[in-house]
Amino acid sequence: MTRALIPGSFDPVTFGHLDVIERTARLFDEVLVAVVENPHKSTVFTVVERTEMLAEVTAHLPNLKVDEFDGLLVDYALDRGVTAIVKGLRAVSDFEYELQMAQLNYRLSGIETLFMPTTPEYSFLSSSLVREVARFGGDVSSMVPTPVAARLQARFGR
Repeated sequence: MTRALIPGSFDPVTFGHLDVIERTARLFDEVLVAVVENPHKSTVFTVVERTEMLAEVTAHLPNLKVDEFDGLLVDYALDRGVTAIVKGLRAVSDFEYELQMAQLNYRLSGIETLFMPTTPEYSFLSSSLVREVARFGGDVSSMVPTPVAARLQARFGR
């Protein structure tokens, strides 16, 4: 059985994230999406809120589970029998950092990292851009699922 792990902050989950998640779910028997609790990052939503949003917008994928974690990614992956870590790439600029992380993770655990480019339609999209648009009352409905857009609107009050 193949089990993929897609880690991320998902603050908030975007259509770009969903693109990578759905495509990964077609390739692996099981997919685990893990929301990272990073105390060094300032987030709009708590890890619990991000996990809830992800679970809601991925409920249509029967082979997918959403979880949360803190600590070392490879320890989390090894504990759960992960066969591959999947990372989405928007642009070449993402690759340099992700390559270093993939090589380090492999050195620590022997787990391969697979890179999946986002569909060109979403290559511009990032959670930080979505948060910025939402913070100023802009329409994010073409960038995030409806439940996420509603939470952003409630959070920023516009």
